[in-house]
Amino acid sequence: MTLLGTGIDIVNNNRFRSLLVKNKAPFKRKIFTKKEISYCDKKLNSVNLYSKRYAAKEAFVKALGTGFRENIYFKDIEVLNNNYGKPYFVISNKTKNKIKKIFKVNNFNIFLSMSDEKKYSIASVIISK
Repeated sequence: MTLLGTGIDIVNNNRFRSLLVKNKAPFKRKIFTKKEISYCDKKLNSVNLYSKRYAAKEAFVKALGTGFRENIYFKDIEVLNNNYGKPYFVISNKTKNKIKKIFKVNNFNIFLSMSDEKKYSIASVIISK
C-alpha cells in the first residue's frame, strides 16, 4: 500500500447545531446529498451525524490536497454507511478523475474513519494506491 494523501478534520457540534437551526434547509441542501439528509434526519443524534459527515468531506479534500476548489463541491462527496455501520465515500466521476490526475494513478482506495462525542465530531481520511 502506498499512501497518496491523508486528511483530518474536527467539528464543534454546538457550532454546527447553530448552522443547522439558523439555515436549516438551504444549508443542508448545499452541503449534503438527499441520501445523507434522509439518513441523518431519521436519527435522534442527527446533529452529530451531520457534523461527522461535514468533517469527513473536509478531511477528504485535505487528503486530496485541493480543498473545495478546482470544481470540487460538497455534494460531489457523499458519506454513507454499510449494513454494519461502517462509513464509506461515494464520489462523483469528476472527483475520481481529479484523484487520478493529482496522484497519477488509475486505481486507488479511500479509507474513512469518523467518531463523535458530546462536543466534537472528527473524521480521518486516507487515500492509498
